[in-house]
Amino acid sequence: MTNGEGHTIYMLGIGGIGMSALARYYHSQGHTVVGYDRTPSPLTRQLEDEGMAIHYEDRPDLLPAHIDFVVYTPAVPKDLKEFEVLRQNNIKIMKRAAALGKVTEGHFTIAVAGTHGKTTTTAMVAHILNECGRSTTAFIGGIANNFNSNLLLSKEKDFVIVVEADEFDHSFLQLHPNISIINSIDADHLDIYGDRQHLVQSFNDFADLTESKVIVKEDLAITTDRGIRFGFGEGSDYRAEIIKSEQGVTDFIIHDEGEMTEVKLPMAGKHNVMNATAAFIAARQIGLDTKAIAQALSTFKGVKRRFDVRVKNARHCYIDDYAHHPEEIRSCLTAIKSSFPEKKLTLVFQPHLFSRTRDFMDGFAEVLALADTLILLDIYPARELPIEGITSQALLDRVQLADKRLCSKSELVNLIESEKPELLVTMGAGDIDRFVEPLENMIKTW
Repeated sequence: MTNGEGHTIYMLGIGGIGMSALARYYHSQGHTVVGYDRTPSPLTRQLEDEGMAIHYEDRPDLLPAHIDFVVYTPAVPKDLKEFEVLRQNNIKIMKRAAALGKVTEGHFTIAVAGTHGKTTTTAMVAHILNECGRSTTAFIGGIANNFNSNLLLSKEKDFVIVVEADEFDHSFLQLHPNISIINSIDADHLDIYGDRQHLVQSFNDFADLTESKVIVKEDLAITTDRGIRFGFGEGSDYRAEIIKSEQGVTDFIIHDEGEMTEVKLPMAGKHNVMNATAAFIAARQIGLDTKAIAQALSTFKGVKRRFDVRVKNARHCYIDDYAHHPEEIRSCLTAIKSSFPEKKLTLVFQPHLFSRTRDFMDGFAEVLALADTLILLDIYPARELPIEGITSQALLDRVQLADKRLCSKSELVNLIESEKPELLVTMGAGDIDRFVEPLENMIKTW
């Protein structure tokens, strides 16, 4: 179904980061790819430039005359008119995760899971394999700076697949990896799982689907007899030891049964040391040399919107990050503060989802207080309707911080222009990304 030419594939929600990578893959295989998304974006414009037809209205009359199969993301509303017409016409419809599972069939697959860190770790694994000469196709949940894309395509027929395994809507249970990585399981997506216990069970189910080794962080409740544990603790199979971290570069050692490998990672934060250690282990499991892996990690350029340093000069620094869960925010802000201890940190945060804001209200309030100045945008609803009493004002009221305020998106750029913060951080998983380039261009003129 995904090899050969001639299929017309229709993609609902084609502009999503995971969907667009799959669209690019299908397109590279000679298929005709057509799609719908709610709003145009830089990513959809790139897909159009690459030859894919996309429309932005829910209009069944714009559907292609012939469709072989449909791929959709669960983020697309189920009451979409196009959805109903496609169902009525008995066209094969599958979730993105199932489609991705089909693509991976017949290929050695490394799948990276975790409530946080999976995009960076996926990009790291893909970069290591690519730098070490291993033919690789990778589906990444962000734009990897080394490839300037969310898709790495192998030029050969026999290749390893590296794929980000998303826990949302149990999507990762559609995969059957040879090697898997699980680097975090913090309570999230409780609108799907109900409670943390069911989330943990789903990660265990994912581990059970893994054919060979499960690379798992030392403190996670994953029960498997095929596990390789990593962490900072003495009991880990692979133990990381940080030597020094300054100016966004971390020197650390990976200990493995008496062997030591020195790594110079051009990233800050303990969480990125863990991501790099997990990627190191995955590369070792397919036989790559330790020094070659370390060399590859030293040239890793990160992922857009993951501790993404957009401006760094003597006067001002601007960092953008995708963090949208309290623990992600804590890791990111802690790393930023340790990298720039002398600078006053101004954080612009856009909460993502009413349900997540409700479920973690106290956690958000605690970690947002790590900033020196907090600018809070309205909650980005994504797929949700408002929940009574769950607002950015309610969250702001709980943050124990003197310098805090609400701001509308229309006022944000002018506010930043007037205050000219020395260390600016924008953060969130909604449409706050639309401000990154305007803010970057403005700050460079200060």
